[in-house]
Amino acid sequence: MKFHYTHQGLKGKEKIFQRVFEIIPGALSWLILLSMCALSFYKPLISAIVIIAFDLYWIVRLFYLNIFLIFSYMRLSAEKKTNWAERLKGLANIEHYEKGFKNNYARLSLKKKISFLIHQEEIELLRKSRLSLMPWDSVYHLVIIPVVKESREIVEPGLKSLVSGSFACKRMLMIFALEERAQENIKADVWHMQSKYKDNFYDLLVVTHPVDLPGEARVKGANVTYAAKKAAEYLKEKDIPYENVIVSCFDADTVVTPEYFSCLTYYYIVTPHRTRASFQPIPVYHNNIWEAPSFARVLDIGSSFFQLVEATNPEKLVTFSSHSMSFKALVEIGYWPVDIISDDSAIFWKAFIHFDGDYRVVPMYVTLSMDITVGKTRWETFKNVYKQKRRWAWGIENFPIVMRAFLKVGNISLYKRIKHAFKLLAGHISWATWPFILTIVGWLPALFAEREFVNSIVYFSTARIRGTIFSLASIALLNCIFLSMLLLPKQKIRFRFLKKLKHTIEWVLIPLISVFLSAIP
Repeated sequence: MKFHYTHQGLKGKEKIFQRVFEIIPGALSWLILLSMCALSFYKPLISAIVIIAFDLYWIVRLFYLNIFLIFSYMRLSAEKKTNWAERLKGLANIEHYEKGFKNNYARLSLKKKISFLIHQEEIELLRKSRLSLMPWDSVYHLVIIPVVKESREIVEPGLKSLVSGSFACKRMLMIFALEERAQENIKADVWHMQSKYKDNFYDLLVVTHPVDLPGEARVKGANVTYAAKKAAEYLKEKDIPYENVIVSCFDADTVVTPEYFSCLTYYYIVTPHRTRASFQPIPVYHNNIWEAPSFARVLDIGSSFFQLVEATNPEKLVTFSSHSMSFKALVEIGYWPVDIISDDSAIFWKAFIHFDGDYRVVPMYVTLSMDITVGKTRWETFKNVYKQKRRWAWGIENFPIVMRAFLKVGNISLYKRIKHAFKLLAGHISWATWPFILTIVGWLPALFAEREFVNSIVYFSTARIRGTIFSLASIALLNCIFLSMLLLPKQKIRFRFLKKLKHTIEWVLIPLISVFLSAIP
């Protein structure tokens, strides 16, 4: 049964279900916070026990996530020096390539040994799937960069990173998805870059998205969908098969590593049922990391850590920010939603539903870099960061649509439906409530303590137990600080030691940042 991935134009039961599922996340979040506050006032003893239980669950989960954060970083570090271009060429004669690696295996470093063993496992999975190993030089890349208010200074570094990469630029079709409502100086910048870099690529097109097309909202998804439809016409004219095209939708400030597209091509080739998968790199925010205020820097490093942890569980991984997928799949599902803010996660859910659950996200252990959101002043930066996190939080708009689909489309297994629905809902509720419980609500029982509670063992134990838990949490925080130092870019800067020291101290702001720039938005 065909399902329209939208919240507009609904009637009857569909409209009722949509509204009910829209209410659930907010209602549960407020219910948790208000009930804990009320319990602290009327039954502080019970509230203290509940909060201690929550704190214990939180610390266990924190250590659990830190373990996987370490594993994920080790994998990222092991793949950091992989010559993906060489590996791609080796796939053309895989037996000879594997034999050469095995002969040199003893001389490889530990990281390269780990990378090679994982590489062998990926090749073996492809063999078992009995799918043909498509030649790497038959693959094309379509890169769509939406532009509405991003100046040349923001966009051009990304173009330069593509030109200097190891993958042949002549197999890349670049498209600037330019909004018609963009200011004239922005349009002039785009056309200037088009004329300057056009000859470096297979082609570089500028597609202007008209204002207020029927059924569209003013969202990025509408812009890139319009550009992708024009790309489909272009590829058809050039007789390039859609299944040979990998489409990447990048933010305007995205800068890739030299090996990025060789790595992406490799993953696409060795992934069984490659047209039923999206490919998710690890986003880092290094473009302006030394210029950004401390609160913005810590918050975006935390986002990178979250993606590192998520990469260790591909079964539940959802696309985030800049990512890639088969152009054939994109066309089949009807492109990005044109009336939804959170297009990066919505495209996964739309594909998952369209293909009856036969769709997944493949983590790529390679980074791409973007800008930390900043402003001219610290206050303007604070407001811009708040708006960015609020925009990310709009990912919850997928929940009511996904739930309607899960009720309507019966070909997805019940297990998959429950697993994904729970993760989607629980992730947003914990995002909204946990910082409040940890930093504010957790101390209310002692504040509203009744006489009998003050004289109880629980009253004296609560502070000690919470103190012990937060002391243990500091171990996890030290691990995060250490890994954040390892992830920092290696370019030369003035007063590097002092800036690293400042970066370390900034992590003490986590409690305030998590409330004001995470939970509240």
